[in-house]
Amino acid sequence: MNDPATNSNPDLDIPALMQDMGAAARAAAAELATASSDAKNRALRQAARSIRDRTADILAANAEDMTAGLAKGLTPAMLDRLELNNERVEAMAVGLESIADLADPVGQVLAGWDRPNGLHIDRVCTPLGVIGVIYESRPNVTADAGSLCLKAGNAVILRGGSESFHSSRAIMNCLADGLAAAGLPAAAIQLVPTTDRAAVGALLTLTEYVDVIVPRGGKPLIERITAESRIPMFKHLEGLCHTYIDASADLEMARKITLNAKMRRTGVCGSTENLLVARALAARVLPGIVDDLNAVGCEVRGDASAQAIDARIVPASDADWDTEYLDSIISVAIVEDVDAAVAFIDEHGSQHTDAIISEDPLAITTFLNKVDSAIVMVNASTQYADGGEFGMGAEIGISTGKLHARGPVGVEQLTSFKYIVRGTGHCRP
Repeated sequence: MNDPATNSNPDLDIPALMQDMGAAARAAAAELATASSDAKNRALRQAARSIRDRTADILAANAEDMTAGLAKGLTPAMLDRLELNNERVEAMAVGLESIADLADPVGQVLAGWDRPNGLHIDRVCTPLGVIGVIYESRPNVTADAGSLCLKAGNAVILRGGSESFHSSRAIMNCLADGLAAAGLPAAAIQLVPTTDRAAVGALLTLTEYVDVIVPRGGKPLIERITAESRIPMFKHLEGLCHTYIDASADLEMARKITLNAKMRRTGVCGSTENLLVARALAARVLPGIVDDLNAVGCEVRGDASAQAIDARIVPASDADWDTEYLDSIISVAIVEDVDAAVAFIDEHGSQHTDAIISEDPLAITTFLNKVDSAIVMVNASTQYADGGEFGMGAEIGISTGKLHARGPVGVEQLTSFKYIVRGTGHCRP
């Protein structure tokens, strides 16, 4: 199934391939639903060892993807998402071990109660079943998504981006090592072996086999999947993240957080794209922020009020406020107060992650209560929008929807529940 030749085989029967993968995943999910925690954890820890042992293979495969990406003219942000190095490979292995260390949610009693008639009712955590994950560029998602789904007792079909095809295959080999070592079905984690876009369309129709689709990528990918999917979705929309500097903010804290929120890694979805500054503080804090950002090569765009404070700020267009740059560019708007900041975020944000820098409890409370995003932060960088940083080991993505899962999608979010009702011969009158 994972023959490299299928990457460009025009004779490949993609609908049949996806049907076979779906059927295999459904059968694997039935086994995983009752797999022991020990078996799942053995698979994850062996996969981590395999990633370390095969680091050279993974980096060689990634180098092939990077060469192709450069030839295709991928942006610096996309190349940063694609690139692996020793540190990032080790982070994948550590992530697998962290997920193995998490409590197994499957079978946990979420709530239990007795009825006056003597019935006892438990709400018990169960796997979702089969999950389809469609993602772009970042090869580490192969490890994160595969391991999270496994820990939660789900089978998963992974469809990575064409840019990371070779890297993802190398990582998949390590996950397969883990499954084999633990005696778990090989189809518990499958990687679609072709970059043909038709495979995505076919996956989205597998209603007989797949229970939920998790898309992770740019706006065009999300829009396509939303339009075509016949299967329920956890949406991971673009990260149009905001940082608001309140009039009461500590100046040094504001500078430090802003620089990190924008520039730690510009290509991640938690990178701040719009900076909002309270008018009362703007003249005191903005020049220093521009100093910091310009010093590391970040272009600062802004509205007329921001440009009047610092001439290095170039004019922002209307489109800038709605652009996820994923690059060394930030837009700055001067707002009157926290309510104006909330209104701005409501108009331009993507309900992903938004932060306030403030020492005023009332302003903080207003921001937390009124900003309707999956993650809302106080005096912290938006770059913390990450399942690993939340103690989840890793994440499949940040869900910006409101049903079932919201925010980082980790092990617990990849489960559902059922009710178990125990009687002693009860018949309803």
